[in-house]
Amino acid sequence: MTIGIAVTGAAGRMGREVLAAVDDHDDCDVAFAVNREPDGESVEGVSLEPAETFATLLAESEPDVVIDFTGPESALEYAQACVDTGVAFVTGTTGFDDDERATLEAASDEIPVLHAPNFARGVQALVNVVGDAVQQLEGYDVELVETHHNAKRDAPSGTANRLLEEIEANGDFAGRKHGREGFDPREDGEIGVHVLRAGNVTGEHEIVIADNHEEVRLTHRAEDRGVFAAGAVDAAAWIAGAKAGWYDFADVIDE
Repeated sequence: MTIGIAVTGAAGRMGREVLAAVDDHDDCDVAFAVNREPDGESVEGVSLEPAETFATLLAESEPDVVIDFTGPESALEYAQACVDTGVAFVTGTTGFDDDERATLEAASDEIPVLHAPNFARGVQALVNVVGDAVQQLEGYDVELVETHHNAKRDAPSGTANRLLEEIEANGDFAGRKHGREGFDPREDGEIGVHVLRAGNVTGEHEIVIADNHEEVRLTHRAEDRGVFAAGAVDAAAWIAGAKAGWYDFADVIDE
C-alpha cells in the first residue's frame, strides 16, 4: 500500500527536506504540498499550492497523513483541518505555549496525532539514557547547552525542553537557571540551561553531569536536516491507519 503524505511549509528548510525524504521512501508518495507564498514554485518536482487551499486539498486528495514543520499558529490550523477530514497529523513544530499544546492534544481525541520536538533516532536514544545517568549520579550538577542556527525562533529548543523534562523526572532538582550574568553563583539543585544561536548549526545538545572530581558529557550533534525529515516520514508511515490518540517518536522507535 502506498501512503499518501501532504506536506505543509513545503518551501521552508524542513519542508524541502521532507519532500526529498518522501521521495526516498519506497512506500510513500506526496499527495500535495502547500506553502504560505508558493509563487508558482516547485520543490523536488512537486508543485506548491497556496496554504489557504489546504482544507480543500485535504478533502479532495484524501491523504493518509500530513507532515507539518511550520509554526504553532499555522500548525494548529492544519491540525484542525485534519480533524475535520479525519487525516492523521505528524508535526515537528515547536514553540507551543501551554494553551496551544492543549489544543493540539485535544485534536488527538479525534485523529492520530504524533508530535516530536526532534525526529532524529540519536536524540531519542539520548532521551532514553539521560534519565538513567541522572539517577545513577544523584546529587551531581547538571547543565544543558544547546546550539542552533541563527534563524531559530524558540529558545530553549523543543529538544532541549524534552531532555530537561526527562532530567527533572529522574532527579530532585530545584528548577532551571537560564544563563548566568554578574555575581551569580550556582545554587544547589538547579539545572543550568544555556542557549546558543549562531551561523548555520543544524542542532547540537550537550548535557554535562559533574561532581566528585569527574564529569559525564552526553552529546547529540545533527549534521544534516535530512535526518529529521527521514524520521518524520518514518513516523508518518507508522501512524497511517492508527487509531485516534497522542503519540510521540518513541512509539515509532520502540515498534
